[in-house]
Amino acid sequence: MIRGPLVDATALDIWVIDQLERLLQNATTNSTLNDQLRSPGTVFFLHLLGLDTTGHSYRPLSREYMQNIQVVDNIVRRTEILLREFYQDEGTLSLHILYSPLMGKPLETAYVFTADHGMSVIGNHGDGHPDNTRTPLVAWGRGIRGPVPDSSPSSHDTYSEPWGLNHLLRRDIDQADLAPLMATLVGMKWPVNSVGVLPDVDPSKPGYLLPREGDESLAKAAQVNAQMIIEHYRVKHELKMAHTVLYKPFGPLEGSGSSHRLSKLYAIERAISEEQWRAARQLSANLIRDGLEGLRYLQTYERMLIKGMATAAYTGWTAYASLFIFRPLDTHKTAYTSRVTINTISFIVLATFWALFAVQRSPWTYYLYIAFPCYFWQQFAVQISPLLRTSASRMQLINYTRILLYSGLIITTLQSMVAAYVHRSIWSLGFLLVGTVWPLTSWTKESRSRLSMPYFWPAACLVAGIFPLLSVDKTEDVLAILAGGFSMIAVGALFSRAALPSAAHVRKPVLRLFIAQGILIASAMVITWSSVYHLKAKSGLPLLNQVTGWIVLAVASALPFVSRVRHASARSKHLMYFLAFGPCFVLLSISVEGLFYVAFSVTLATWIEVERSLRSDLDRSNNSKSTFQYRFQPDDIRIALFFLFFVQVGFFGTGNVASISSFYLSPVYRLIPVFDPFSMAALLIFKIVAPYIILSVAFAALNDALHLPPFSLFLVALTLTDGMTLTFFFNVTDTGSWLEIGQTISFFCVTSMLLLWSAGVCAGGEYLMSDVTSLNPNKRAD
Repeated sequence: MIRGPLVDATALDIWVIDQLERLLQNATTNSTLNDQLRSPGTVFFLHLLGLDTTGHSYRPLSREYMQNIQVVDNIVRRTEILLREFYQDEGTLSLHILYSPLMGKPLETAYVFTADHGMSVIGNHGDGHPDNTRTPLVAWGRGIRGPVPDSSPSSHDTYSEPWGLNHLLRRDIDQADLAPLMATLVGMKWPVNSVGVLPDVDPSKPGYLLPREGDESLAKAAQVNAQMIIEHYRVKHELKMAHTVLYKPFGPLEGSGSSHRLSKLYAIERAISEEQWRAARQLSANLIRDGLEGLRYLQTYERMLIKGMATAAYTGWTAYASLFIFRPLDTHKTAYTSRVTINTISFIVLATFWALFAVQRSPWTYYLYIAFPCYFWQQFAVQISPLLRTSASRMQLINYTRILLYSGLIITTLQSMVAAYVHRSIWSLGFLLVGTVWPLTSWTKESRSRLSMPYFWPAACLVAGIFPLLSVDKTEDVLAILAGGFSMIAVGALFSRAALPSAAHVRKPVLRLFIAQGILIASAMVITWSSVYHLKAKSGLPLLNQVTGWIVLAVASALPFVSRVRHASARSKHLMYFLAFGPCFVLLSISVEGLFYVAFSVTLATWIEVERSLRSDLDRSNNSKSTFQYRFQPDDIRIALFFLFFVQVGFFGTGNVASISSFYLSPVYRLIPVFDPFSMAALLIFKIVAPYIILSVAFAALNDALHLPPFSLFLVALTLTDGMTLTFFFNVTDTGSWLEIGQTISFFCVTSMLLLWSAGVCAGGEYLMSDVTSLNPNKRAD
C-alpha cells in the first residue's frame, strides 16, 4: 500500500522544525556555527509548507486541516522553546510580558508569524474572499508591544468578530510593511526599493514596537522610514529628469526645487532635536505619503505614451490582418506617388520616435513598441489607398447599415466575453443566444429542411449552458464522475453508426477501435470508483489502482496517434479523439467535468453539421476546391466569433468545472499519491488541454465541411481578438490587492496569448485531420 498525502504534508512541516533542532544541536559542538548563530541580527526563516498542501488536498474545514493546524501550533511553541533555551532568554511564552526583572536576562528574540496568502473553503485562493486576501500577522518578543484594549469605534468587523478577540485591538498593515518592521527589529539597513511603511510612523494609531528608548526611538525610526522613501524618490526623479524631454516634476516634492524636499527632512530633524517626538512622527508620515505619491507619479509618467503605442500596434495589427481576408488590391496597383508619400510619412514618424527614445535613453523595447504600429499601418495604407480613389458613385453601393450591424455585433460579442471573465453566467447567456435566438432569427426554411435534427442544436447548447451556472464549490462526487463516463460511452454508441466509414475494409478496424476505447473508459470508471473508496477510507491508494490508472490513461490518450486505422471519415476521426480523452475526464475529475466534456464535444459536433447545412451550394461554389482560395463572406465573422467563444468556454465557461476544479489536487492523488508539484501540474494541464484537442479537430472538420482552405476562418478570428486584448490592456492595474492586480494582469496575458493559442489549436486540428480533409487526395467521403 502507498501512503496517502496527509502524512507527507505534515512531514513537510515537521521536517522544518527537526532541521532547526539539528542546527541548534550542531552549534553546541561547532564553535564557528555557534558564533554565527549568536551574532547580532541573526534571522531564522521557517517555511511551513505542509499546511498549504493539506488545505489544497482536503480543504480548510476538514479534519486533516485542523490536525495540521495543531501541528503548526506545536511547531511554533517548540521553536520558541528551542530558541529560548539556546540563547538563554529568560523571557516567557506569554505574548504580552517582554521583561521580567525577577527572571534576570530579558527576552532578546522577536518572533513574526505570517503567511503569503489565505485559502477559501474549497481549497483555492483566487476568488477574492477575505479568507484568501487577508493573511495573519502575529508578532511578539523583543521590541514588540503587547496587546492593547480595543478602540472606539471597534477595530473589528464581521470578518474578525468570530475570533473571540473583540476586547483587543486589531491593527492591520500591508504586506509591504513587513520589510521595514523586520528591518527595525533586527537593526539592519532597510531594503533599497522597499515602499513599506513602519506601523509606528502614524502617531494616531497604535504601532507594533516597544523599544527601550520609547518615543524617541519611534520618532527616529519614522525619520529613517521617511528618508528611505524620499531617497528612493530622489534617485527615480533624477533619472527621469535626466532622460526625459520637457520633464514636469512632481509638485508636492519639487515645488521650488530640491530645497523644497530637503526642507521637509530638516523639519523632521528639527522636531527630533527639540524632543517633539509625536510631531516628528506626524511630519514623517506626511512626507512618506508625499514620497509614495511621487514614486507613483514617476512610475506612471510614461504610461500614456506606452498605452498610445500599444493601442496603435493592436489596431494596426487588426487592419493589417484584415488585408488577408478582404484582399482589397495588390500593392503593385498602388500609385507610385502614393507609395512614396506613405513610406515617407512612416519613416518620419518612426525616425522621430527613435530619436526621442535615444535622447531619453529609453529601454530597447520602446523601439519595438513603435516599430510594429508603423509597419502595420504603412502596409495597410499602401494596399488600401487605391480604394480611397474609388468613384463616388461606386461608394454609394456600400451598405452602411449592414456595416453598422456587423460592427455592433462584433463589439457587443467581444465585450460580453470580456465581462464573462468575471461574470461566468454570461457564458450561459451566450449558449442561450446561439442555441435559440440565432436559429429563430437567421435560419431559413430551406436551411432547416437540410438539417436532419433541427432541434438537436438548441438542446445541445442549452445543456452546455448549464455548466457555467454551477457553483465553484465542488466536493468529490463519484456518482457524477461515473455519470460522465456512462455519458461518454452512450454518446460513442449513439454516434458510432453515423461515424463509421462505408468501406468495409475501413469500417471493421474503426469499429474495433471504438470498442477498445469504450472498454478503456469503462476501466477508468472502475479504477476511479475503487481509488475514491480507498482514499476516502484513509487506507491509502492500492498499487494496482495506481499502475492500472496510469496504463489506461497512457493507452487511451496515445491510441488515436498510434492506431493503424487510415482513411477514415472526418466524423469517425472526430469521434475517435472524443473517446480517446474520455478516461482523462474520468480519472482526473472531481465532479461533473466529464459531463461538461460530453456536452462541449457534442455541441461542437452539432455545430459542424449546422454550418454545413446552412451554407448553400452557391456559397460553396465561391470557394471551389479547384482553386482552394478563400473569399470572405460576411457570415464568416459570425463563425469566427463562435470559434472565439468556444476557445474561451473550453477554459472559463465550464462552470469553472474544468478550469477551477482542474486545480483540485484530490483527483490527482488517484495517480500520484504523494505530493509532487511538477507531476501534478502536468496532469492538471493535460486535463485542461484535452477539450482544446476536440475543438481543434472540430474546427478543422468545419473548415473542410465548408470547403474552406486551412486557417481561413482563423484569419477572421485573428482580426477580432484585439478588441478583447485592448479592453483588458486598459483594465490592467498595479494598485489594490494582489488579487485585483494579478487578475487584471492574468486576463490581459490570457487574451494576448489567445492569438498564439488559437493558432496552435487550428494547426493541431489541421494536422490531426490531415488524412481526411479535402487537401488529401486519398480522402474518402464522409
